[in-house]
Amino acid sequence: MNRAECLALDLNDPLAFARARFRLPANTIYLDGNSLGAMPKAAPAVLQAVVAQQWGNDLIRSWNTHGWVGLPQRVGGKIAALLGAQENEIVAADSTSANLFKLLCGWIQLIQLSGETARRFIVCERSNFPTDVYIAEGVAALFGNRFELKFVESIPALGASIDATTAIVMLTQVDYRSGLLHDMVALNAQAQAAGTIVLWDLAHSAGAVPISLNADGAKLAVGCGYKYLNGGPGAPAFAYIAQELHAQFPVAIQGWFAHGKPFAFADQFVPATDAKRLLCGTPPVLSMAALDCGVDTFAGVDIKMVRAKSIALSNLFLQRMEPLCRAHNFTLFSPLDPASRGSHLSYAHEHGYAIMQALIARGVIGDFREPNLLRFGLTPLYTGFSDIFDAIGILESIMINREYAAPQFNARAVVP
Repeated sequence: MNRAECLALDLNDPLAFARARFRLPANTIYLDGNSLGAMPKAAPAVLQAVVAQQWGNDLIRSWNTHGWVGLPQRVGGKIAALLGAQENEIVAADSTSANLFKLLCGWIQLIQLSGETARRFIVCERSNFPTDVYIAEGVAALFGNRFELKFVESIPALGASIDATTAIVMLTQVDYRSGLLHDMVALNAQAQAAGTIVLWDLAHSAGAVPISLNADGAKLAVGCGYKYLNGGPGAPAFAYIAQELHAQFPVAIQGWFAHGKPFAFADQFVPATDAKRLLCGTPPVLSMAALDCGVDTFAGVDIKMVRAKSIALSNLFLQRMEPLCRAHNFTLFSPLDPASRGSHLSYAHEHGYAIMQALIARGVIGDFREPNLLRFGLTPLYTGFSDIFDAIGILESIMINREYAAPQFNARAVVP
């Protein structure tokens, strides 16, 4: 495919209207939306209004007059619509790690209340995002090591590890390094057959691949607001709890916003009867308003079309990279089958860090993951086919001219 053909695809792209919803810097090809989504054009004006008018003029009255108090539910409801859940099953709150802690603790408390002493393993992939593992280890320690992590090395081993001793399965749907996409339906069914559930981390899948939490049998999930949902740096995360668990699910952090009547200031904690029981403290209004803008970039967007474009972009990327793999020793680290991967591609190279820095200096922004991976996010709402064509052309130039060998590209920054 030549550049003219790529430009024609961009011109006829049914999602082209969505690109206009983002502020994209000139002379930049942004391939890191899987790590931090691009800024919605609406965000600066919305935040200015929240700061100048709502906070500046209306002050504390804005909790009522501008609905600040209901932001976690309203934004969560929009995310629920995107992920195939009911409006009362998702709240936007806290960080992914904090929400993982809440849900993991709550489920383990349910197991203890049930008296099922045989269920003691938290099944987790060895390659899972390290923070998720840290949280799980901390939770196990809190319960006096009555529970422990069981690490699995592969998908076949994962299936064999789910049995009557499994307390919970903790998985990231799309692997942060390779982009490997788990089969949510199959794994939920397998866990249910073994009498347990899967706690899903949707950080690299929400907004990138079609998800139907209710129809796919998911019971618990968390996810990130600042990647494909475009909520801004450090945006609030979200937490999902299936309605069937609402009445019985223990509240791990009994904050006042998790109370059924938070402004009654009652002496006794009585949890909310829906996903609001996963809230904790006062919602961060500014960052919640930014996340609201990010989620609104999906208005009128068919997630199936997002997925179709993601696969088409990745196929073009793979085709353009084939000659570079042969000539410059890149190795594909992501699944070749598009049905088995999310919306990013990773390539291994011994000079991976320096090559990525050289790319960034040339206006192609991806990121690097240890030990040697260049990672490229393909965000269908604003990534074009000509972007992919041009990015690989720049990468080829960098390799031919050995630009990555320059000292400034080999000096490690705090954030890789």
